[in-house]
Amino acid sequence: MAPPPPSNLPLVERLKALAQTLQHVTLLISVFRYFLSYITFNYYSNAAQVSYRLAFFSAAATYGIVVYKGHIARGRLQGSVPNIALKLAGDENVQYLGEYLPSFPFATEQAGLTQDQLGMALVWLYSRQVPLALLPFSVYSIFHVATYTRAHLIPTIQPPTAAASPASPGPSRAGVKQSPLAETIGRFVKQYYDASMDLVAGLEMALLLRLAVAILTFSKGSFVLLFIYLAFFRARFTQSTFVQQSVRHFTARVDASVSHQSTPPAVRQGWESFKEFVRQAYSATDISRFTAGAGAKKPQ
Repeated sequence: MAPPPPSNLPLVERLKALAQTLQHVTLLISVFRYFLSYITFNYYSNAAQVSYRLAFFSAAATYGIVVYKGHIARGRLQGSVPNIALKLAGDENVQYLGEYLPSFPFATEQAGLTQDQLGMALVWLYSRQVPLALLPFSVYSIFHVATYTRAHLIPTIQPPTAAASPASPGPSRAGVKQSPLAETIGRFVKQYYDASMDLVAGLEMALLLRLAVAILTFSKGSFVLLFIYLAFFRARFTQSTFVQQSVRHFTARVDASVSHQSTPPAVRQGWESFKEFVRQAYSATDISRFTAGAGAKKPQ
C-alpha cells in the first residue's frame, strides 16, 4: 500500500494536526468513560454528563479546525452572508472528513460533510442525551488517531529505514521501509475502511429511527431535534454512497415485509405513499439548484 503522508510538514500544519488528534483522543476517552457509566445505569451522574458533553465539545473543536483550515485560513469565505452559507452547505470539500484523513483509501468518499458534522456536534452538545449519537463520531476518531499515529507519531519515534529493492535491475536502489507497526496500522485502515463506513451509515440510519420514535413519547425538543437531524441525514445521503446503500437495504427489507400476503392493503398503500412523500421532499430540498448557478460563474 502507499506510504503514509510525509511527516516533515511545516510547524503550523503539524500543530494543527496534533490539535485535531488530541481532540479525537479526548473524544474517545470521554466516550469510554460515558459508556462505563451507561452500562452501570449511572448515565445521569455528574461524571457521565461531563463525559458526554466533553465528547461532543471535542468533536466540535476538531471539525471546527477542519472548517478553519479549509475556508477561513484560505480566505474562501467572501461575499454576502447568504452566499457564504450556500457555499458552505454545497461545498463537498468541507462537508465531512476529507481534509484530516488524507491517507484513507477512497478519500473522495470522505470529502463529504465536515460542516454538517460540526453543526451536529454543536446540536448534540446542547441537546438532551442521545447515547447512540456518540458512536459515529467514535468510529471516525478511531481511524483518525490510527492514521495520525501511522503518518506522524511512529515516523518520529522510529524513522523509516532505507531498504534495497531486490527486483531492481543493475545497482540496487534504496527504498523506504516503514515500521512494522506502521504497516500493520496501514493494513488495518485499508482493510476495515469499507466496513467502518457501512457501520457508520447503519448507526446514522438507526439514529434517525431513534429520533423518529422519540416523537411518539413527546419528549421535549424531539420535533426540533428530528428536523435538524433530517437536514443532516439528507446531506449525508447526497454525498455518501454508504448511506445510500444503507437506505436501500432498509427500504428493501421493509418492501419485503410489506409485500407479504398477510399485510393489510392499507399498510402497503401507506408505505408507498410514505416513500413517494420522501422522494418529493428530497427533490424539493435539493440545494444544488441554488449553488449550481454560482458555481458556473467561477473564474477559470
